[in-house]
Amino acid sequence: MNHAAGEASALAQEFVQFAIESGVLRFGEFKTKAGRMSPYFFNAGLFDDGAKLGRLAQFYAKALMASGIGFDMIFGPAYKGIPLGAAVSVELARLGKNVPFAYNRKEAKDHGEGGTLVGAPLKGRVLIVDDVMSAGTAARESIALIQAAGATAHAVAIALDRQEMATEKQADGSTQDVPHSAVQYVRHTLGLQVCAIAKLEDLLAYLGKQGGSELGQHLPRVQAYRDQYGV
Repeated sequence: MNHAAGEASALAQEFVQFAIESGVLRFGEFKTKAGRMSPYFFNAGLFDDGAKLGRLAQFYAKALMASGIGFDMIFGPAYKGIPLGAAVSVELARLGKNVPFAYNRKEAKDHGEGGTLVGAPLKGRVLIVDDVMSAGTAARESIALIQAAGATAHAVAIALDRQEMATEKQADGSTQDVPHSAVQYVRHTLGLQVCAIAKLEDLLAYLGKQGGSELGQHLPRVQAYRDQYGV
């Protein structure tokens, strides 16, 4: 493992620990949007105080700086992406990379400056900051907004890559598993670079180090889920 990969792996392990300690990453039985029963659940909305949000932004900023992905500004998609994008742009500026920040609102405003976009004008290579990527649907919406403004959707930063098969709605309304993950879809089909602070394999590695502790007992179920739905 080279030095950069080693640093990324250490950062990912540290992030998994932080997410578990913050109660953001939980274990049990959770139904995903795709209708699967998942043995773990990640809810970035629970980074819900100043200290946690600040620390989360540090992880994003460090992962982005280490990724080597170039970008000219940050876009935070409504709603979760708004505080995330703002916090990450503050942290990047603290590290010496000061870039403009914009976000959208779900409802167009008909007074004041109007429109759905707020903040800096969208231009250049835009980095989208979000929490997780489930179907790539939200990414497509952000890309359309960015392109409509004449800018380039260049990359996406997320906290956790679940590394599992995405699902697609069929003509009859049912959903079907597809052989790629949402992250792979965004990378290969939409052509965006993706920076994830941690992946499911990092969570498995972390649980594998917990031995016979209470945390370590979740490993078989998370591994079984990865074996069934992983890509």
